[in-house]
Amino acid sequence: MNFNHETTKLDFVKHRKKFFTFSAVLISVGIILLSTIGLNLGIDFSSGTTMDVLADETVTEAEIAEEFASIGLEPDDITLAGDENDVGRAVFIGVLSQEETLEAQRHFEELYGSVPTVSSVTPIVGEELAMNALISVLIACVGIIIYVSIRFQFMYGLAAIVALFHDALFILAVFSIIQWEVNIPFIAAVLTIIGYSINDTIVTFDRIRENMKLEERVKTFEDVSRVVNKSLIQTLARSINTVLTVVFAAGALLIFGGEAIRTFSLALVVGLVAGTYSSLFIAAQLWAVLKARQLKRAKFKSQDVQESEA
Repeated sequence: MNFNHETTKLDFVKHRKKFFTFSAVLISVGIILLSTIGLNLGIDFSSGTTMDVLADETVTEAEIAEEFASIGLEPDDITLAGDENDVGRAVFIGVLSQEETLEAQRHFEELYGSVPTVSSVTPIVGEELAMNALISVLIACVGIIIYVSIRFQFMYGLAAIVALFHDALFILAVFSIIQWEVNIPFIAAVLTIIGYSINDTIVTFDRIRENMKLEERVKTFEDVSRVVNKSLIQTLARSINTVLTVVFAAGALLIFGGEAIRTFSLALVVGLVAGTYSSLFIAAQLWAVLKARQLKRAKFKSQDVQESEA
């Protein structure tokens, strides 16, 4: 099957080594950052106490910090919430004692007429949450590779799972650099990105499979490259339009959504960009390489059979 000039002037597969090198460097940097700097784990995954102070007027972070200092406590982080910034959320790394908690509640009840709500995560609970989060991500990845392998072929599933790990490491590397807090909403964002990314990858793979059926002869890497390039071009506009639509929505949440979902929104924006990149330039290119190797092995096997029969 011959493709017209419009279809072939963009050659994605030709630059596959550049894409692979870029991603390999990115993943290596991510692993180094995670092993040295690490992530800024919130109290969801470590241990600590969160205290929400409800004031009867607008407050500032400095005012909340000063009130805690007056009773001998120093929060590790203070954020404001509420329509009029009348809620101060103080985060303490490490669980406060019962005496410290009761003293803080009495102090702010006398000051603002409302008892602060307190939530604590012990080290054991934090470890369990972290382990459960890791298990949930792994289960999602295993389910995806099984589904893709059944619907398509194992090579498709392998290429898809490599792209998913690429996306996850990219998000972790970014958060390791900026040191934003990693919490439960962050895990929700990662799982959302995994689902979005695999959906984009499946659309591309489905088009590749359809074009492979239409192709009269696929025996060399050049034949595979033509099919993959045509499929990527056919799905390129759809992928870009979809990701831009979602990025605009996630960006609006990041800017206007407030402190509570800031981590989720940023992880979503970063992951959407990484997911689109990996679907187009990692998963499809990797499948092309694997398919070409399969065809090459089949060709050698056929030649050996013919030689043995002769």
